[in-house]
Parts: sequence; structure tokens; C-alpha cells
Amino acid sequence: MSRPAKSILVWFRLDLRLDDNPVLTRAVETGRPVIPCFVWSPEDEGAWAPGCASRWWLHRSLDALGESLRERGSRLVLRRGEAGRVVPDLVRETGATAVYWNRRYEPWAVGRDGAIKRRLIKEGIEVKRFNGCLLYEPHAVRNKSGGPYKVFTPFWKACLQRETPEPLGLGDTRLRSPNRWPSSPGLDAFALEPRANRAAEFPHWWSPGEAGARERLERFWESGLADYATERDFPARDGVSRLSPHLRFGEIGPRRLVAKAGSGSGADAFLRELGWREFACHLLYHFPETTDKPLRPEFAEFRWRQDKPGWSAWTRGRTGYPIVDAGMRQLWRTGWLHNRVRMTVGSFLVKDLLIPWRDGARWFWDTLVDADLANNTLGWQWVAGCGADAAPYFRIFNPVLQGRKFDPRGEYVRRWVPELKLVPDKWIQNPWQAPNTVLEEAGVVLGRDYPRPIVDHAEGRRRALKAYDLIKGSSGAAGA
Repeated sequence: MSRPAKSILVWFRLDLRLDDNPVLTRAVETGRPVIPCFVWSPEDEGAWAPGCASRWWLHRSLDALGESLRERGSRLVLRRGEAGRVVPDLVRETGATAVYWNRRYEPWAVGRDGAIKRRLIKEGIEVKRFNGCLLYEPHAVRNKSGGPYKVFTPFWKACLQRETPEPLGLGDTRLRSPNRWPSSPGLDAFALEPRANRAAEFPHWWSPGEAGARERLERFWESGLADYATERDFPARDGVSRLSPHLRFGEIGPRRLVAKAGSGSGADAFLRELGWREFACHLLYHFPETTDKPLRPEFAEFRWRQDKPGWSAWTRGRTGYPIVDAGMRQLWRTGWLHNRVRMTVGSFLVKDLLIPWRDGARWFWDTLVDADLANNTLGWQWVAGCGADAAPYFRIFNPVLQGRKFDPRGEYVRRWVPELKLVPDKWIQNPWQAPNTVLEEAGVVLGRDYPRPIVDHAEGRRRALKAYDLIKGSSGAAGA
């Protein structure tokens, strides 16, 4: 009697796809039985376990991956618990002689995965790890001194000088199954779904899973890529790809995007945004403390404020600044926020209100379907002026000017702040300055239908600059 073929345990993480997935392709190429698994381990991730919106997405993405694997004659084994215990247990239960996975670069994952690798190798298990989520691994890109980059432009130039790997295709290959499958609970056992009313609108906006990623990609390539460079800053227009959550959960890989992009101003601008994603991961890998501490050490002494009314108004989209409120309401209802508006609402929180950037990062972490630790950290430290490649602290976004420049006809505001829908374009970004007759004709009573500004921007700006001067010993002034 022939002995059972030695199987490979393929550990899926944030790479929930079949196409261009090195861990799966390389395992299938061996010709050995493959046991795909996913371990739900929020205990490992601690404070950075997926938030509410991310868990909603994860549930549907795992469901889609399971269906894709079934179509290939396989299945997805689900387990819950600390991966350092669950993965070795699965190895013993299945008799697998190898474990393959794609790397993750979050601080908690680097240490955990290293410990699991050492344990498995000690037990005689083959371990192979791959790069499935980035174009260039963060440890591979170094400056001339051999250290990490802290400025985006030279980092991206260095990346562009490197060869970009071609995407891997799995074709129509069916996965070879083991003689016996291990037990697996249903996906509902993970209790990932938020309460029904919290994510009620999400299905209208999103189709999680690899098929949804391909559909989104094709739609953007056909109608948005050519004009991306000029349209990407206007939140009322369909000028961005909205691929970020699909990238976050690995339903599509960056190599596939590069291979498809081609050339042209739109493609170049889009690829540069992929570069920022790479840069964010590069920074988090080399400076893991930045999830909670500013990269620029002088900002550790910055005097933030505690402002519960201001925080409540910001999170609820009731600040009295229409572009800010539109963004925060879009975020709550759809789980996503346009990047231009992310910068505007972020600046308002940390500079107009002087509320710590870490609080904003935590809110985004819970409410964004594309919540990514590296991108989230880079974005909030950038807008707070305390991180790498940071805009000068004294660059304080004026929410009225931002609205007038990037939502000149108020289409974005009217969509998400419908109580202002009849306010003329001239006043849509600053209704508190409109003549009473204009507000009466629009049916708006400030303080009843829509709040007055919770802070005067000019005063908030002066207060922020004063706080900045206390740690820098110098002053500056600029507006955006």
C-alpha cells in the first residue's frame, strides 16, 4: 500500500485570493495535497485587532474565498485562537509536513510569525514564506547608508529602479485534496458581523471578495484611470479606484495592478499612490512604535486637549463645517472616505480641535473597511505633522477653502448633508456666513437644522500654532 502524500498547510492571512498568490501557487506547483486554512486570532493582534467595519468585510471575503476554493475541488479550514498554538495543532492533526504563508509586516505579526517558524522548524516541519502583498519588501529597500527611508520621493525612486515581479497565474488548476479533511466550524462561529443597523448600507457600496475586486478594477480601468491624475481630488466625482479595501484584504495584489496599468499620466499617478502604500509599510516595519508614538520625537511633548463635545461633534458629523461633516457621515454610512476628505477631517481634528491624532487613528481603525495599520499610521502622522514626509505642522487645512476648491458646486456636501441641499453654491461651504434671507429660502435654521461651527477656524489655527511654537521655539504660517 502506498503511503499518503505529504500535504502542505497553506495559511491564508490578508491574501484572500487565488490569483497572483505566491503561497498558493507555489504550494500547488509541488503537486502535493494542499490544506488551505485561516486562523481568526484577534488575541494576537491585541489593540489592533480588526475594527467593526473590517470585520464586516472579513466575513464576506472569507465566505467568497471558501466558495472559490470549493470551485477548485478544495475547501477553507477555519480555526480560532492564538496562531502560535492553532497552526502547530493543525499540523499535527493533518499530518502536514510543510506550512506555507505570505508575510505580514505589522509589529505584532513579525514577532509572532518568527516564533511560529522557529517552533515548526524545530519540530521538523518545512516552512516557506512569500511576499504576497507588496511590490517590494520593506527590508529590501535601503538608502545609501543602509538604513530605512523617511522621505517618500527618494524611497519611490529607489523602488522604481528595482525590477517588479510579474504576477503569478494559477490558471484553471484544481487543488489536490488531502485524504481526510480536518474539522472546521462555520464562519458564523467567528461572530464577525456587527449589529445589523451598523453596516446596513455597506452591501450597497461594496462587494467583498476576489470577484468584487476584479469588477471594481475593470470599472476603474475603463472609466477612471485615464483621468485619474486630474479627477482624484474631487470627492463628488467617481475619480478614484476604491480598490483600497480589496488591497487591504489581499483580494487583489499590487503586481496585478502594475502589470495592467500600462503608461500615461493617469497610470503614473495611480502607481505613485501604490508607492505610498509601499512607503507606509516600509515605515511601519522599520519604526514599529509609530502606531502610538510620533516619529518626530519632539512631538511627544505636544500639548493636546481633551474635548469631549468636540470629539462627539466630529465623530457624528455635526461640527458645523459642511465638508468635514459630509466626510464623517460618509465614513459612518459607507465604511470609506475619499482621501482628500480624510486629510481635511484629520486636520480639523488635530489642529482646529487639538485632539490627539491617535484618537483619530483609532476611530478610523474601527470605521474604515480599508483600515490598514501602516496606511492609517502614516496618514494620521502626516496630517498631524509628526511623522515621516510630514507636511509642516503649520500647514493647517482651512475646511471652507478645501470645500470651495474640491467641491465647488457643493455636490459632495449636498449628498451627505442633505439639510443643506437648498443652500446656494456660494454659501454651501460656509452657511453661517450666509445672509438670513438666503438661509430662510433654503429652509435652514442654524442651531436647529444644522449646527453652527463648534470652533472658529481662525481661532483654532492660532491656538494650534501657539501649541506648536511651544515645542519648536519658532513660528510659521501657511494655509491650504
